[in-house]
Amino acid sequence: MSQPHSRQEFPLPSTPAMGSATVTVFASPTSWIESDAVAQCHQVAALDGMMHVAAMPDLHPGKGAPIGAAMASAILYPFLVGSDIGCGIAVFPVKLKRAVPEKLAARFPDLDRALDPEHDADDPAWAVVKGGIPADHVEGLGTVGRGNHFVELARIGTVFEPGHASRLGLAAGDLVLIVHSGSRGLGERILREHTAVHGAGPAPDPGTYLAMHDDAVRWGSLNRRLLAARVAHALGFEPPEPILDQCHNLVELRDGIYLHRKGAAPGDGRDVLIAGTRGTPSYLVAAHAGPDAGHSVAHGAGRKMSRADALRRGRAKHTVEELRRTPMGSLVVCGDRQLLFEEAPTAYKRIEQVIADLVAHDLATPVATTIPLVTYKTPDLGSAPQRDHRDQRRKRGRP
Repeated sequence: MSQPHSRQEFPLPSTPAMGSATVTVFASPTSWIESDAVAQCHQVAALDGMMHVAAMPDLHPGKGAPIGAAMASAILYPFLVGSDIGCGIAVFPVKLKRAVPEKLAARFPDLDRALDPEHDADDPAWAVVKGGIPADHVEGLGTVGRGNHFVELARIGTVFEPGHASRLGLAAGDLVLIVHSGSRGLGERILREHTAVHGAGPAPDPGTYLAMHDDAVRWGSLNRRLLAARVAHALGFEPPEPILDQCHNLVELRDGIYLHRKGAAPGDGRDVLIAGTRGTPSYLVAAHAGPDAGHSVAHGAGRKMSRADALRRGRAKHTVEELRRTPMGSLVVCGDRQLLFEEAPTAYKRIEQVIADLVAHDLATPVATTIPLVTYKTPDLGSAPQRDHRDQRRKRGRP
């Protein structure tokens, strides 16, 4: 793995010519920033029409473009948004009398099993769908996905700004549900159709791409509500409206400029949940980032290790059970052992440093922390009753 890059700001001409843009990394010299990620920022800056690349303190290398960056350009580049268009984080208030992690973890529904509009027509979660399904895309509805996606029951921990938290209806000790997911196969299909013809080139018809893109953004938001509703009904509370729902993989048109965000949350006067790891707090912040930061803030802790490195090192240091119960006492529901290692807290940067960098650059103000109680990644089928396994075999036609 590359060593941290020591230099954090890279000033270039403020009025760029074609293929020459400014690049700024909003991180302190002590923060872990891989040189490969910074190199990707400069590769993006060299694209025709690029004006500015703002890299967040959770910056890390991605497939072809950095993750944790806001990229402003006169030209629309679909690959800078990536395949998971509409990915974001929503936070929902939870009303439960008691929150015992062991009991609640056992009651989480199987969020790998999609809701079928016909076979699951009587599922109460459908009540959150108003006005139809964007792009009529029914595949994967109500599923969380893999990678770093999750659904987490958490408790409000430290409150830094009581007045702001109160306006959101939150106080220390309150429960919230955090949902991190995207547009599933829809965004992937949109990017694949573009790259099959144009590769990493610009969108020849921005309007057509944006129409499909906007459908994927709406789909992702709807799916987060469906996920929350499925969990709410399973745990025994009424599905609430989200306190916040911010997308961090999208492009928006601002004053004639395309602002691409890939793993960067909108930071222009909005409330944002910046995700930590399965074993650390997350931070609810009031974002106030300006144009030099691409009107954006970090979206999470950011990976410190590749998935291959996390798997190799994790297996040498941890057992599966150690990763299923975190040092904070929370539980991780995950039947995929490889994913447990890939998503181990040690694979990520320190969320406290990411937040400190945002504060130091006057991009955000912490409002409160959230402390994980149960983090759902994939169903833990191994803990299901034996009768359920027999039922599953019958459904699959096995003896």
